[in-house]
Amino acid sequence: MGQREVSAVVTLGGKGSSLTSSSVFAVSTSHSLLQIDSSTLDKLKPSTTSSSSSSPNTTTITFPNFLTLPETRASLLILLNNLLSSNSPSVPLISQTLNNNADVAIPQPVTIHVTTETLNDASIFTVLAVSAILDHQSAALSSFADVAAALSCEALKADVTAFNLMDSGDGHTSKEEVGVAADLRVLLNGSKLVGKEKIEAVSKVPKVHGTIREQVKSLHSKMRVELNSNASCDGTVEAVSTVLLPLAAALRKLGECSYSRAKKNLESVGRDDLKSSIGGFFEKDCPNDDSLGYGFNTALNLVYGNDYDKFAHEVNVLFGLVWKIVAWEVVTAFAVLEGAEVSEKILGVKGNGENLKADKKKKKVVLGKGTSLILPLIKERVLSGRENAVENSGLLEKWVGDFLLFLDLAHPKFTEFLLKVKDIVETNESRRLPKIPKGTRDFAKEQMTIRKKAFSIIEGVFERHGATALDTPVFELRETLTGKYGEDSKLIYDLADQGGELLSLRYDLTVPFARFMAMNGLTSLKRYQIAKVYRRDNPSKGRYREFYQCDFDIAGSSEKMGPDFEVVRILTELLDELNIGEYEIKLNHRKLLDGMMEICGVPPEKFRTICSSIDKLDKQPFQKIRKEMVEEKGLTAETADRIETFVNEKGSPLALLSKFKQEGSAFLQNSGSVDALNDLEILFKALEKSKCIDKVVFDLSLARGLDYYTGVVFEAVFKGGTQVGSIAAGGRYDNLIGMFGSKQVPAVGVSLGIERVFAIMEQQLKDQNQTARATKTDVLVSILGNDLTLAAELAGELWDAGVKAEFLVNKRGQKHFDYAKESRIPWMVFVGEQEVKEGVVKLKDLVANNEVVIPRGQLVEEIRKRT
Repeated sequence: MGQREVSAVVTLGGKGSSLTSSSVFAVSTSHSLLQIDSSTLDKLKPSTTSSSSSSPNTTTITFPNFLTLPETRASLLILLNNLLSSNSPSVPLISQTLNNNADVAIPQPVTIHVTTETLNDASIFTVLAVSAILDHQSAALSSFADVAAALSCEALKADVTAFNLMDSGDGHTSKEEVGVAADLRVLLNGSKLVGKEKIEAVSKVPKVHGTIREQVKSLHSKMRVELNSNASCDGTVEAVSTVLLPLAAALRKLGECSYSRAKKNLESVGRDDLKSSIGGFFEKDCPNDDSLGYGFNTALNLVYGNDYDKFAHEVNVLFGLVWKIVAWEVVTAFAVLEGAEVSEKILGVKGNGENLKADKKKKKVVLGKGTSLILPLIKERVLSGRENAVENSGLLEKWVGDFLLFLDLAHPKFTEFLLKVKDIVETNESRRLPKIPKGTRDFAKEQMTIRKKAFSIIEGVFERHGATALDTPVFELRETLTGKYGEDSKLIYDLADQGGELLSLRYDLTVPFARFMAMNGLTSLKRYQIAKVYRRDNPSKGRYREFYQCDFDIAGSSEKMGPDFEVVRILTELLDELNIGEYEIKLNHRKLLDGMMEICGVPPEKFRTICSSIDKLDKQPFQKIRKEMVEEKGLTAETADRIETFVNEKGSPLALLSKFKQEGSAFLQNSGSVDALNDLEILFKALEKSKCIDKVVFDLSLARGLDYYTGVVFEAVFKGGTQVGSIAAGGRYDNLIGMFGSKQVPAVGVSLGIERVFAIMEQQLKDQNQTARATKTDVLVSILGNDLTLAAELAGELWDAGVKAEFLVNKRGQKHFDYAKESRIPWMVFVGEQEVKEGVVKLKDLVANNEVVIPRGQLVEEIRKRT
């Protein structure tokens, strides 16, 4: 093969120098020369004053004979990088060896002079070296595979709706899958060839290619650390191998998917002579599913046998198989898309010249805006200089061989090709659909209609109870929020320090309300607030990072349990009037919880953290919670078992209360529990008289996790088909306001999780096959023609009269009807040339499907009568 073209120099040693996977690959394939920093070389020169006793020891390292030459060269480079820290005099010799001709084998064993340590195990250098090669190559494969898939989509006329994947914001979709889909849309944007054939190997592309991207990033993160760490560190080989194993699995899936598309491409080659010629070579040369399975299983057995260096080598072998399959996918797709020219230049089969020109012209129009730029790059490389190739023998096989050679990652021109592909994708970013951050949502017109209706109902309920509106900043001083949410404090969104105050986005609306009360010296207030809050949570269905809360709070001294009764009553009114369906309100008391903890033998300092565990019982079985309490939080098994007997208590408020107050009840032996039971008795009787206790369930497993609750706690749960979890919660917090000021102001409040309520309302409409009407427009002024001034005159009169109206100017009557139907507008005012001449308008009732002709001057009066 001879000396390869050198494109760069890799420098080791010296301040700030470090190895990268790309530099390891470049040296391993002799595309870069190796250079040792001059300051490091000076340290390696023997001192004239040094004694013979300080002379270095000599050891040898033998690299495995199953390694390829590039793998051996890379292993030697990793070894050299580690020797720099020991000032080994072997460094210059190894450097010289690596700068030799690319085809010269590395002499075995390698003799090394060391001063401070003995190196005799080559496996660690081998694993790191092969992993670095895989890191560099896999990143290239990720881009290359996307190009191959895009070309196949057009060659196969595939349905590419799978690429319409968008980030839903709830954490259900892989970020890498969304990225792959977006890149494929960029490459295929504007293509008229795609969109017909349902092909499984195409619909799998986002998932399969997204997994490769995930594993490539994982390997890259690992190699950034390990390449420049102490290679003798215990556990390095095992740590790197755990990253290689999922990469091997992802490579296998990618190869299988690409092979399936390559075979379909071959079947789609339009010219039988070309199909037959390429087909024979394909069957002989292209690895298949069996090869991939054997390669993966070999690697799997090796890693289970702790044979890590051979395992890394076999993963690299598997990579080579996958790379060749993807290259064949490009070859076969190219043969479909450029079949006529390939046949003429390679096989000497000349088609009709006019047809050929027509084909070329058509391709320029129908290919995607990305693929139409990529295909000429390939064509320039593989068809140039082929005009007179017809006279030679074995032309097709040679052409395919040259094609595959160009698609080899070690080919000097292939890196240029990949960089151009990357540039094509990035310069077409304007065509890529933007996305929103995970855990957030946009709300379209139909959703906003539901929201506005819900907010109107909620405000009506709050104002019915005498509350005034309040608004607070979206961010607070960090010190305001910290220490108020217990274990949930880790979910607070901290803002970057801009050189001033330390700030965080508000986690809820209760703490800002308490801060407002203390800051203004208020001792009583009944307020409501509807605003967005932010939590650095893991998004899930109905659970977001940005969402609205609707809060109602009563602060100040009052009759015992009066405010507690009112907030629970308000919650029932809210959920009834929102008409979301069946729900229940779980209710407990914080003092009862603390009494239960004391009775069960929980140390006081662990009350809050154990409450946090108990609060998960609506999502996890008790055995899992028990394990957490015993193994992670240090409770005894006996204490955990006693807690179980209490948290299973759940039922009718008055009945369960009566049980807890019976003689012999453990709760009666605890003063805090007795206070709680007395509070609950007042509350339950008030709720009974107010005819809303049937919605309440007394539940000892309810243990709201927030640190600031001091009395009654409650949580509303939806019992319908839409699984959204808790939809509202609240409780008494008598000490929170006092944390911000000198006065202790008792308070109780309720917070409605409106996002989950919206999810229920939207699902109800979907189940009923209905959509919310997005506008409140009553009248569409329809001008049949192009007279905007007439539309302005008529619509202006209606607007002045307070009528909700829109106008449309168009010559086609159907356009008017379609718009009115889509927007569900009940009335239309039709005005054409004839109506203008006669001084009338036609008023059409779209619901009753009838119309009347009225004088132009009576339009507003007639509309008012009917709307």
